[in-house]
Amino acid sequence: MDLSDYRREYLKGGLHEDEMPADPFEQFAFWFKQATDADYPEPNAMSLATADANGRPSLRTVLLKYFDTNGFVFFTNYTSRKAKEIEQNAQVSLLFPWVTLERQVIVVGRAEKISTAESLKYFSSRPRSSQLGAWVSAQSQAIPTRKFLEMKLAEIGRKFKEGKVPLPDFWGGYRVVPEEIEFWQGGAARLHDRFQYTRESTETNDWSIQRLSP
Repeated sequence: MDLSDYRREYLKGGLHEDEMPADPFEQFAFWFKQATDADYPEPNAMSLATADANGRPSLRTVLLKYFDTNGFVFFTNYTSRKAKEIEQNAQVSLLFPWVTLERQVIVVGRAEKISTAESLKYFSSRPRSSQLGAWVSAQSQAIPTRKFLEMKLAEIGRKFKEGKVPLPDFWGGYRVVPEEIEFWQGGAARLHDRFQYTRESTETNDWSIQRLSP
C-alpha cells in the first residue's frame, strides 16, 4: 500500500520561546491538563522504549500513574520483558503521542525502581480485581489458553478471599528520571516547533532549553 500521498497540514497552534517555562514539568503539566480538558482518550498512555544489553529494542504502551519533578512513574511486573531489559539497560525513552492535538512529548532518561512503600501505596488504591490480576499474570511469559488465566484468577480469588490482597513481591513501580524532555507541536509546511529541555545537573532541577530544527 502506497501512503506517499496521505498527508495533512498541522494548523492547531505553535510554541514560542517566550512562553516556555524554565521547568519542563510545568510545561508538561500544562499540556497534560489541556489534553484531559479536550477529552483526549487515555492522555496518560505513553509508549515505553527499552533495549536489552545487546541494544535490541522493544516498545509497548504503558500508563503514567503520576509525575512530579522527580520523574514519571509507571507500574509493572518485575519479571516482564520490559523489567528484564531495564535491569540490563536502564536507559529508556517515553513518548506521549497526543496525535489529534498535533503534539507529542518525548522523554529520555533512566528508569529506577521505586520503593516498596511507594508501590504498596499505589497498589492499595487499585480496584480489588486489578490487585488480583497482578497476582495472576506472569507477564510476558507464554501461556496455553485464555482459560488458563481464568482458572488462575479463580484460584487467587479463593486464596485471598478474606482480607486485603497483599502486594506481590514481583510487582511494583519504576520512575523514569528524565535527562531530556522534548515538546513537539505540529506546524504548517512541516515547520514544526520543537523545544528540548536538557537537565543541567542530576543534583538539581535546573534545565537548559533550546529550539530544535523540525
